[in-house]
Amino acid sequence: MTMPFYVAPEQFMKDKADFARKNVARGRPLVAVIYDGGILLAAENPSHTLRKISEIYDRIAFAGVGKYNEFDALRQAGVRYADVEGFRYSREDVHANALANAYAQIVGNTFTHDVKPMEVEILVAEVGTTPDDDELYHILYDGVVVDETGYAVLGGETDAIDARMKESFVEGFSLAAAVRAAVTALAGPERTLAAADLEAAVLERDAARRAFRRLENGELAELLQSTAPAEATAPGADPTDATAATEVTDATAGGESGDGATSSEPAG
Repeated sequence: MTMPFYVAPEQFMKDKADFARKNVARGRPLVAVIYDGGILLAAENPSHTLRKISEIYDRIAFAGVGKYNEFDALRQAGVRYADVEGFRYSREDVHANALANAYAQIVGNTFTHDVKPMEVEILVAEVGTTPDDDELYHILYDGVVVDETGYAVLGGETDAIDARMKESFVEGFSLAAAVRAAVTALAGPERTLAAADLEAAVLERDAARRAFRRLENGELAELLQSTAPAEATAPGADPTDATAATEVTDATAGGESGDGATSSEPAG
């Protein structure tokens, strides 16, 4: 007669958390940033068919990292949920907060009751009429919901990317500045990511209804190459100093630049 296999509940839950955390960290990372005109979502993803960032509803977007088939199933469930809510009530009654809570219940129940948890982290973003109304909800592999402020980081090397974003984040970013900050945070100091290595989209604040728009490679490349506007001269400073600095910058603008190699790990 065989004895039943027993594992303490605390150890069982810890093992599931370690399993999910490890596999989510293997996926390529993703960053969402609030800028003056809306919300930018950018991910390292060279695939042009397996999308990590998608539209859910009029002003709501979805992003996921980890196991593709699992977070894509969640995306589809979110689209159905939003469509039903919009049909039952009105389009204005579909909100990211309710969708994030619905996702948290699905992911949390799977983590608690199933042997294998979902190997995903997802983000639900909603653009508001002002930056203060923007919403970023980060749902972890165990169903915990984190209400992010300013920006959110998902996927591998989260701590390092978060530290780089924290250092560069400024409220009222322009789109170009937000793209450069997000891509610099994703790449790190030893790599360069080109437009072809990225997937990016925005939720535009001034859109009449459907706010979601993808940034194609041409536009993304222009945003990456654009330069920040010159800073205003500080009070009491000699304006000729600013002129001289501009001349030096112009003289060195043709300096060396190059694209580094990108990671060859599978898209996640």
